[in-house]
Amino acid sequence: MSALAGSDRTEPARSTRVQSVDRAVALLRAVARASGSESTVTALAAACGLNRATAWRILTTLEAQGMVVADRETGRFRIGFGVVELAGAAGADALVRAAHPMLERVCRQAGETAALAVLDGRALKYVDEVAPTAIVAAIWRGREVPLHATSTGKALLAFSEPAEVERMTGPRLERFTKTTITSRAKLRAELDRTRERGYGVCRGEYESSAWGVSAPMLDSSGRPLAILSIWGPANRVTDARFEALGEIARDAAASISHP
Repeated sequence: MSALAGSDRTEPARSTRVQSVDRAVALLRAVARASGSESTVTALAAACGLNRATAWRILTTLEAQGMVVADRETGRFRIGFGVVELAGAAGADALVRAAHPMLERVCRQAGETAALAVLDGRALKYVDEVAPTAIVAAIWRGREVPLHATSTGKALLAFSEPAEVERMTGPRLERFTKTTITSRAKLRAELDRTRERGYGVCRGEYESSAWGVSAPMLDSSGRPLAILSIWGPANRVTDARFEALGEIARDAAASISHP
C-alpha cells in the first residue's frame, strides 16, 4: 500500500507533454508570426530550434490537415483555413461579445451603422452590427462583401502581405458600380493611402447607396483580426465626414485590439 501511494505521489512530477505536439504548436505559431523569407522551412526550423527534416515532416502533416498552406514556387508557408475555422468556432462569439459595446458607442458617436466583419475564405463576412434606432439602415450582418470594392475589404488588404492581397482578390477585380476600382495599380495606391491614415474609405463602390469607412483590429504582429466599419447613405456619409468618421473607427478598433 505504501509503495502504491508513493508511486501516486511521484506521478505528477513526470512530464506528460507530448514532444511532437509541442513542436507542431511551436511551428504553427512561427508560421503565424513569419512573413517573407522568414516563412521558409529552413527559417521556421531555426526559429523553433528544430532540424530541417523534423520541421518539414511536421509542416507536411499540418498541411494535410489544412492548418498550413505551402507555396510550392517560393517554398514559403502561411496559416491555412483550418486554423481560421478552429479560431472561428472557438473565438468568433467571444470577439463579438467583446466588440459589441464598442459598436454601440461608435453608432452613437457617428449616428450611422457600426459593423464588425471577419475574413471568411476570400470574402469578408459581417458578424455583428448596431444601427441607429431612428434611422432605417441596410442590414449587413451575415452578408459577405468583396474586398476591393468596400472600405472593409480595403482595410483588410492594406494590412495584409502583398502575396495575400493577390490571392484574396483573385485574378480579376469585378466591377459593381461606376466607382468600383478595377485597376490593380489604382487599388495598390488606394491601399497605400489606407495604410497611411489607418482606415479605408468607400464611395458607393459595391452598392452605390452605401458609403463608409473601416479600420482594422490588429493583432500583436500587426495583422488584421477583424474590421470595424461605419456605413451610411451617400447623403449622410460624405467625403467631408470621412476624416472624422475614420478617426472614430480607427480609435475604436485600436481600443478593442489593445484594451
